[in-house]
Amino acid sequence: MGSPTSRPAGDGSAPAPLLSLRGVTKTYGEGDAAVRALDGIDLDVVPGEFVAITGPSGSGKSTAMSIFGCLDLPTGGEYRIEGIPVQDLSGDVLAALRNARFGFVFQQFNLLARTPALENVAMPLVYAGVGTRERARRAREALSVVGLAGREQARTNQLSGGEQQRVAIARAIVNAPEIVLADEPTGNLDSKKGAEIMKLLTALNRDHGITVLMVTHDATCAAYARRQVVFRDGCIVRDDGKEAAS
Repeated sequence: MGSPTSRPAGDGSAPAPLLSLRGVTKTYGEGDAAVRALDGIDLDVVPGEFVAITGPSGSGKSTAMSIFGCLDLPTGGEYRIEGIPVQDLSGDVLAALRNARFGFVFQQFNLLARTPALENVAMPLVYAGVGTRERARRAREALSVVGLAGREQARTNQLSGGEQQRVAIARAIVNAPEIVLADEPTGNLDSKKGAEIMKLLTALNRDHGITVLMVTHDATCAAYARRQVVFRDGCIVRDDGKEAAS
């Protein structure tokens, strides 16, 4: 699979943000029961970066990930994708945006039970209206990228945890997204399988030009990223390695 989008021009100037949060807040509930999950976040992600968002439980990192993936909207502030304000987009446009530009990887693999790997991977293409033959071709290619060539007809219950997460990653990249959002992608795996998944995400970023934004509480996983952003109490308390990927 080739790079899904052009990368920053080589004129020495700083690349424009692909994703940008400005003064973003998120509040759940009302009155005395209100919980402020994000408290004025400013965060840019440029094309080609591999960013790990870390922090303790309740720090706001998963809320930020949901906003980045257009799964939720800020209460205040602004989220822009390539300069376009997300809050101005309709629900249908947001759904199309998610399907076309983002790939999602979760701690829970969210695969269809007893369904062949090929069909699981092809599912986003069904929603995109891609024909049957082309769906199968792209799904096979994605499975090959994640090291599962020859396992296309293996059913979910015949796969190990690591293989299931590879299928989930293949599903995330089958639409050639610009951005993969990974929320605790190794949370259900042992350390060996977790390392394999992190190496795979690193290769997708390095070799295929996919921007990777990962939420993790695991310092070992975070160390694979070129940039680490630490959340605490809904705020960013540290941002290391802001350089864009070369």
